[in-house]
Amino acid sequence: MSSLEQMPLDDLTPSLVMLRSIIDDYVGYTENVKKLIREGQNIQIYQLIDEDGILLLQAMDLLNEIIDFEIKIIDETIAWAKDDNHRANAIFVLVLAVGLLTGGGISLWMLQDITSRMNQLTVAMQQVTSHSDKTSLPRLPVIARDEIGEIAVAFNAMADDLEQYTKREKVYYRVMEEQNWLKTNLGHITALFQGVEDIKILSKIAISQLTPMVEASFGVFYLLEGEGEERRPVRMADYAAGDGNRGWECFSAGGDLALQCALEKKTILLTDVPKQHITVNSGLGAAVPQSIILVPIEFEGQVLAVVEMATFKEFSPLQQMLISQVGRNIGIALNRIGGYMQVQKLLAESQALTEKLQAQSHQLRKHQEELMLANEKLDKQYHEAEKRAAELEAAQLELKEKARQLALSSRYKSEFLSNMSHELRTPLNSLMILARLLADNKEGNLTAKQMEYAETIYSSGNDLLDLINDILDLSRLEAGKMQIKPEYVSLAEVKKDLERYFMPVARKKKVDFLVELESGLPKTIYTDRHRLMQILKNLISNALKFTERGHVHLVICGANNKDFKGQLAFSVSDTGIGIAGDRQHYIFEAFRQLDGTTSRKYGGTGLGLSICRQLADLLGGHVELTSSEVGKGSTFTFYLPPCYGDGKTLQDASDAEEKTAAAVDDKAARCVDNSDILQGCKVLVVDDDMRNVFSITAALEEQKMEVVFAENGLECLKVLNHRPDIDIVLMDIMMSGMDGYQAIKNIRKMDRYKDLPIIAITAKAMKGDREKCLAVGASDYISKPLDIHQLLSVMRAWISEP
Repeated sequence: MSSLEQMPLDDLTPSLVMLRSIIDDYVGYTENVKKLIREGQNIQIYQLIDEDGILLLQAMDLLNEIIDFEIKIIDETIAWAKDDNHRANAIFVLVLAVGLLTGGGISLWMLQDITSRMNQLTVAMQQVTSHSDKTSLPRLPVIARDEIGEIAVAFNAMADDLEQYTKREKVYYRVMEEQNWLKTNLGHITALFQGVEDIKILSKIAISQLTPMVEASFGVFYLLEGEGEERRPVRMADYAAGDGNRGWECFSAGGDLALQCALEKKTILLTDVPKQHITVNSGLGAAVPQSIILVPIEFEGQVLAVVEMATFKEFSPLQQMLISQVGRNIGIALNRIGGYMQVQKLLAESQALTEKLQAQSHQLRKHQEELMLANEKLDKQYHEAEKRAAELEAAQLELKEKARQLALSSRYKSEFLSNMSHELRTPLNSLMILARLLADNKEGNLTAKQMEYAETIYSSGNDLLDLINDILDLSRLEAGKMQIKPEYVSLAEVKKDLERYFMPVARKKKVDFLVELESGLPKTIYTDRHRLMQILKNLISNALKFTERGHVHLVICGANNKDFKGQLAFSVSDTGIGIAGDRQHYIFEAFRQLDGTTSRKYGGTGLGLSICRQLADLLGGHVELTSSEVGKGSTFTFYLPPCYGDGKTLQDASDAEEKTAAAVDDKAARCVDNSDILQGCKVLVVDDDMRNVFSITAALEEQKMEVVFAENGLECLKVLNHRPDIDIVLMDIMMSGMDGYQAIKNIRKMDRYKDLPIIAITAKAMKGDREKCLAVGASDYISKPLDIHQLLSVMRAWISEP
């Protein structure tokens, strides 16, 4: 607190009271200005300057008058002091004359003291008027509390107040200069935005004008493009970004600060820029900036752009304020330009629609004329249409009747094929079992020629079985009833099985046979193993059949055909007779053969390739004739996806293959160790065909089993009631009276036979037979004609069950 403020109000002159009041008002005014600056209330600052600032300027003019008045008073005081000095000199002479030498000495000392103090006061007051820096005025020492001491105190208080006033005045004028600088630059940039209707031009103007204004060395203007979470800042314009910094989408160290600034809607200020960051290049050298600022450009709460600048020194608060205020004006301009561009776009679309409508209007008028002519024709055609409608209705009724008859015919066909399958398989079953027994010649009483006859009979039976299966497969495919059962299939096992199956045939024909598995393929694929093998066996069988010399090769590799990218290719090539060009287009049709005459050299039904193609389609693949030339051979390729259907994945591991193979039959492993387990077992054979009973009995008795016979299901139940020592039952399904299904159900109702092994045997072999047999209680299922070795293996497995 100044000495003037410490003096009692009654002791102050009216001028000093007014001076202190003005200074107090000015101090309050400057505090309000500082507070508004800190809060960024620019509009309130302008209002405060317009209202209180003018009054303070008027008060300061009055204060100058007061100072002049005070100086005048000081001058008068000095004159008065001089008069006192003259009077003191006179008194001194008088006292000198009266007071002797001692009194004269004291008076002389007092006179010198007063004179010195008066001279100091005079010099200090003269310095007040001549001192250029009013913020550091001289002070007078206060030696005594006399009149001169009081003058010195008042002088010092006045000097304190003048210094404070001068300092606050400088702050005020500095704030005014800053506001004038801010308003001038803001108005200049805003004026440049007027009339701009292109965002790129606006961005160039903004960054080229704003960057030098805030003494920055680099500048980039980013426009946010995209929608929602896909919005990204795109570089629209830059300032002083030379070739050395091209390719930088953002000057920030993180590379994504422009996006972060837009997301947070906040200014980002970096004051410690890495040395490896951008450099400012000129003819004299290059340097790294000290500070980087990123400011979001908003309009009504939505960020439209981001401005980024770099400088060699820190951005001042005033420069940051200018960037922020210019940013708001840029946001308004961007919104205006965006609206203008939208209007232009809509206008262009409107003009295009108008032109299109005009063209359509012309077309409509033309169509109206055509329609008028057409209506006349329609009137004539209407009566004809009514007549045709009646005819169509009658034809539709006829088609419905034919469709009904076709469905009925299809059902009869399926039933016929089912029954024919049973009727053909039943005698074939006996033929093949007995032929197998003869060919095995366990008693050793047949000649080599007789054994060859037995093998021929067995082979012919297999050919007949293949024919029956082809006819059934074709029927199922045509009816859409073929069932696909995908599983994990080892390609190595496929290779091994095909070599084991066809190598003897190839050796017999003296034809080279090779199965090649290309490296890099998955170890397992997910498909129907049975159908896969059926397709491959058919293709290889055909190749061997039509090849007299040379070779038959199967190559398993990745598909090279772009139409089957990612699939496996099974290519079967041969050096056989080949296929003529005019016959290649129908070889996949059912019942079509290369040579259809009765004198043809090569047999067959012509169903194989047709079935192969339809089976391949069911597996999601394709079979085609890749190449063929008469006399040089042919190549058929089967393309197959490594994974059948949706939601399945390959298990490319050897342990998975081993588990899959093991899961097929754990039981089969036990059969190997229990090859003599059938000896002495009692088996009940239930069949109404004595040929089957005879052949099965002969085969089982060779294994030293005791065979009991029942002609139908009812007789089977009677036998079981009297023979509780039966170990296993072979149950034929298709029997007169009580069939196999009903017999199995009744057996399972008997407590002591709930776990009795029952092997269902059927010659029908139609879709769903296996599931139906297992559902009524059968332990296992085998179709006719029986493979006696398979039958014995299954029986060993079930008898060995604990």
